[in-house]
This record gives sequence, C-alpha cells and structure tokens, in this order.
Amino acid sequence: MGRTTDVEDLLRLHAPQVLGALVRRYGHFDSAEDAVQEALLAAAGQWPESGVPDNPRGWLIKVASRRLVDALRAEDARRAREERAVALALPPGPERLPQEDDTLSLLFLCCHPDLPPPAQIALTLRAVGGLTTTEIARAYLVPEPTMAQRISRAKQKLRGVRFGRPDNWVERLPAVLHTLYLIFNEGYTATSGPALQRRDLAGEAIRLTRAVHRLLPDTGEVTGLLALMLLTDARREARTGPHGDLVPLDEQDRDRWDRAAIEEGVALITHALSSGPVGPYQLRAAIAAVHDEAPSADGTDWREILGLYDVLVRLVPGPVERLNRAVAVAMVHGPAAGLTEVDALDGELGHRRDAVRAHLLERAGSYDEARAAYESAAGQTLSLPEQRYLRRRAARLRP
Repeated sequence: MGRTTDVEDLLRLHAPQVLGALVRRYGHFDSAEDAVQEALLAAAGQWPESGVPDNPRGWLIKVASRRLVDALRAEDARRAREERAVALALPPGPERLPQEDDTLSLLFLCCHPDLPPPAQIALTLRAVGGLTTTEIARAYLVPEPTMAQRISRAKQKLRGVRFGRPDNWVERLPAVLHTLYLIFNEGYTATSGPALQRRDLAGEAIRLTRAVHRLLPDTGEVTGLLALMLLTDARREARTGPHGDLVPLDEQDRDRWDRAAIEEGVALITHALSSGPVGPYQLRAAIAAVHDEAPSADGTDWREILGLYDVLVRLVPGPVERLNRAVAVAMVHGPAAGLTEVDALDGELGHRRDAVRAHLLERAGSYDEARAAYESAAGQTLSLPEQRYLRRRAARLRP
C-alpha cells in the first residue's frame, strides 16, 4: 500500500510538468492531455511492481510523446505535421527540460483571460492539479457531464493559444493567484453540501501555490497568498466538532491548531512585508497571523486587525473586505458601530451579511432581531454545517 501511495504522489507531482513539456513542443492541448493520462496509467500499472525508473519524468515524457505521435498519425494528420512531431522528439535528459517553467506556463494557460473563472478553476484542477473530472465535479457538486463539458469548452477556447509564459505575465499573475485563492476558499469553507471543508481542494491549492512560490520566491503577493493559506489552514482541525459541526473562531481549541504551519506562515509574511510593496494577499495574511499568534480569543489585538483592514479596504474596497472590517470595528468600538458598517452594505453578500448582523445584534442585546437574522442567514446558505450552526444560535435566543 505504501509503495502504491508513493507512486501516486510521484505521478501527481510530475503530471503537470509532463503535460507542459508536451504542449510546449507539440501543441494540441487536448491530445497531449490524453497522451499524458495514458502514460500515467501505464506508470501506475508498472511502477509498483517493477520499481520507479531513475528518471521518472523522462520516462513519462517518452511514453506520452509516443502515444501523442501515434494519436496524431491515427487521425490522418498531414505528413508535415507528422514530420514536425517526430522532429521535435524530446531530449532524454532532465537537465534540458525546464519543468518548473512548464508548470508555471501551464498555470498561465489554464488561467487565460478568455476563460471565465469557473472554467479556469476546473482546467487548473484537471491539468495542473491532476484531479479527474469526476473528482472535480464531486468537489463542486455538479454533475460529471456538466463538468466535463466545462473543461472541454475551456480546451476548445485555448486551441491555437501559444504555450509558454506570456509576455505580459506580470499582468496575468493576479488571475493565477485569484484562481488558486478561489480553489482554497472552496476547500476551506465549502459553499454547499454536507461537509464544512473539502480538504483535498484546500490541500491542492496549497500544493500548487507552493509550486508558484518556488518559481517566484521574491514576488510579494505570491508569498502573501501562500502565507495566507498556511495560516488559515492551520486552524482546520479545530473548525469542526466531533460530528462535523462548525466551531467559530472564538470558540476553537487553539491547542489543535497546526503550530508548524503557523510558524511557516508567519515567517513568510514577515519576510514579504519587509521586502517590497504590500498587496491584498499580504494584508490578509498579516490579519490571519494576528489571529493565529493571539494566545486566546480575548487576547486578540483587534486594533491592529482593524488598522490592517483599513489599509486593505483602500486597496480592495469589496463587500467581503468591508464586512470583515465591520467585525473588527465592532470588536474595537462596540457592536453598534459594527452594525452601522454592516447596514451600509448591500445584499450581494448573501447569508454572510445576515450572519454577521445576527452576531452583532446578539452582542448588542437585541435578541429578537438577532434570532430573525440567524434564521434568515440559515435559509440562504447551502452548507449544511452552517445551516445547523446558525439555527442553533437562533434557537438559543427563543423566549
């Protein structure tokens, strides 16, 4: 079992590098991905018995290249294209294959601006993360044919797009980071379904962000995003009770937090904040660090958090950021001040606005209004753990 698991981990590590190498040299994203999947299946069947080759990536590229060339020939490709494919046979040595550049280039390709965000996420998880269409569909609670169609359409849109790091890669890096951030958020707090967290998605987002950070270690927002994920994910074991019920931050057992992840995240964000311009992910990570380093909920430095949110909302004046700032305002200046901030927000926040409003009303002693707000929030969320938590809070306030 251990050997099989090791092989699976190795295949997941090399899959995007192999796909990137094939697309870079041959094009044909769709056919290249099929060829890589065949090579991965061959390796999964052979390696546990025969052993992992000395150059596993080279082995996979060689097998996938053969499958791709065979596929192109089977499709009655023109002789010129066949000759080009054969002429572009890949060199055998790993030293000539820029695996890390290919991984980053593949991320840029999957996050192409012509693709809508849901397609970017799906294609990133499929091509770079190595998840199957079934796994992605299950994670996002959509039928498998729907997800397969979404991925297929994304690939169709990318036909003819040049592979490689784009000339304007700095401008497009935010799209890559945003996609990884969305994947992490869905894994950390699922928008619907029976489970509060989808750890496979959160873990995959962290793995991919680590890969980007290895390639761009001096880019502040990349470091900030990795730090934010680590500092947030460090609390995952304490976020649910024995039966999967939601445990809010101020009630969590901090002894269950992952101290190694917190130390790594704090070190990353400390370095990022001291080495260049500050961006939104760095500010979010700094806020997470203040929470994680507090000895208790009562010992949290809310004034520092409010100051960080003041800077964040100037950079990103979005509703989520303003709602989170309203909580900090309430913790520093009292629930009435926080409610004023919340009531100034519109309804696009869905259940989150009503949930925060309910909490602040409860703190202010307006129990009837708080109960109604909790019930309203519970009726809007599709997450079953959140529904149960909000309804329990409402029930506590009944006369």
